[in-house]
Amino acid sequence: MAEHNQPEKGNISIHTENIFPIIKKWLYSEKEIFLRELVSNAVDAITKLQHVNLVEGLQLAEDYVVDISIDKDAGTLTIKDNGIGMTADEIRKYINQVAFSSAEEFVQKFKGLDDKNQIIGHFGLGFYSSFMVADTVEIRSLSYQKDVAGAHWTCEGSTSYELEEIEKTDRGTEIILHLEADEKEFLEEAKVREVVKKYCNFLPVKVTLAGEQVNDSAPLWNQSANETTDEQYKEFYAKLYPMAEEPLFWIHLNVDFPFNLKGILYFPRLTTEFDMAKSHIKLFCNQVFVSDNCPELIPEFLTPLQGCLDAPDLPLNVSRSYLQNEPQVRKIREVITSRVASKICDLARQDRKAFSKIWDDIHTFVKYGMLRDDKFYDKVQEQVIFRTTDEGGHTTLAEYLERAATKHDKKVYYANDEAAQATYIKLFKSQGMEVLLLDALIDSHFIQFLETKNTDVKFERVDSDLTENLLEEDRKIELAGPDEQKLQAAQVTELFEASLKAGGLIVRVESLKDDSVSGMILLSEQTRRFKEMTRSMSPDGDMPDMFAEHTLMVNLKSPVVQNILKLQEAKRDEDATMLAEQVYDLAMLSQRSFDKERMEAFLTRSNKILEKLGGMS
Repeated sequence: MAEHNQPEKGNISIHTENIFPIIKKWLYSEKEIFLRELVSNAVDAITKLQHVNLVEGLQLAEDYVVDISIDKDAGTLTIKDNGIGMTADEIRKYINQVAFSSAEEFVQKFKGLDDKNQIIGHFGLGFYSSFMVADTVEIRSLSYQKDVAGAHWTCEGSTSYELEEIEKTDRGTEIILHLEADEKEFLEEAKVREVVKKYCNFLPVKVTLAGEQVNDSAPLWNQSANETTDEQYKEFYAKLYPMAEEPLFWIHLNVDFPFNLKGILYFPRLTTEFDMAKSHIKLFCNQVFVSDNCPELIPEFLTPLQGCLDAPDLPLNVSRSYLQNEPQVRKIREVITSRVASKICDLARQDRKAFSKIWDDIHTFVKYGMLRDDKFYDKVQEQVIFRTTDEGGHTTLAEYLERAATKHDKKVYYANDEAAQATYIKLFKSQGMEVLLLDALIDSHFIQFLETKNTDVKFERVDSDLTENLLEEDRKIELAGPDEQKLQAAQVTELFEASLKAGGLIVRVESLKDDSVSGMILLSEQTRRFKEMTRSMSPDGDMPDMFAEHTLMVNLKSPVVQNILKLQEAKRDEDATMLAEQVYDLAMLSQRSFDKERMEAFLTRSNKILEKLGGMS
């Protein structure tokens, strides 16, 4: 039994009397961090003992644990470990000496920080963070060394302390927090459990609360990928994100050169509630939770990624400014980008059908990544797929060009609005021609990007012009001699120009192989792209009139157009004009919605045509 002496009294060795008010002022918004610091310290104490046990052959074989207990009557929260422990001299060395140069320097240094948590640890404040919630803190500790007394340290939130020897039989350290009156929430088991689960859920030592283990001391990312099943990955994801649907795929990281990095990243099924403005990766340092918002670690185009990264080489209390300027962070980002690219390629090669099912969720981010990162583009370019009107459902660009080589070599036809451009798509399909469906917001940029990478390939929207394959082989109008088709074409041109009187309209008459289409609007691909680009660059969002110049292609083979000619021959000019206007409006409907006046005129004319048809006998 240790001899009871008068407690040693002294002052904590710092250069300011104001350390505790500063701690409370600057760290108050993140006060729950104290529990992470104290539990992490307890785990460190156990880890140190395990190392000593191995080196010195102490032959300790007990169950290591960090135990948290609550005493509501006493108003205390206690964190206890059975680790290496401290002697009185070690408490003097590690607790009583806090390395600050001056209060003024401290305050000035941290006034402008966006992340106050970073000051904990950097200045030996891990233990002292307990004074954010406690007005008195006790340490009761017994070192693993033989023939040493236990030590009891007490501080009431000032620079004064008391230190005395005590009789203590159980090795390790207890930190007893006497909570302030307005911090009693930390006497509630549910609150403490919540904080421990948030910050300490994957610590490598068992953490208990009220006798029950709170944490998962063997996180899945520490296991070998070869020994981990799909079900285990899904179960781990459900622990991290309990309300989420199953992820689309995942990547298991285990990097040991040129830096240490472990983790599991998941690509989630995206929902409208997904916050694209922030990172969703949980960052750990040696299994201690650091942050769940570290966008600097993830390329912008991979923001949807979820999961965990454990980077032991990063400081525990990492700051945003550190992440932005640390070369290792850039390397981590490059590794993640490379691994995601490899995973996408593996999925595409292994099972195209299964890959196509997740493509709708990931294609925007893949395309954006290709736009932003040349290395990412080089890795995934051959695996990018597009929805297509072909029976296969999806195709790569190379596969499409190979199939189209005999009909339109190096030219890619696409639609960006499947419903609005249904007539054009039908026309292409009727001639056995394949159309890509590029209807995402990013696709207009992606098309131009692909053209810069493949300079001999051109993309044209289905309404940009008429390919030779859609026209009758004998459609050409002879320049000399009587020709019925030539006369009809001239009549149709004159009639439509006179009937429509639309500004910027060019009437073009052709004979299509398909007679089901009476008229189509054609917009020059390059002119339309230029106008779309002008709109995107305009600060007020104004867009040049897309139809200031446009072409109405009239299909001479259409029965409707032939009827218009018959009406003209019968001197029924009003009816001929009415049908010409209807052909034009039907063609325009696939391009844009009408304003109120235009729609009213269209509906009135439609009813009038129906009346006339109903009156025929």
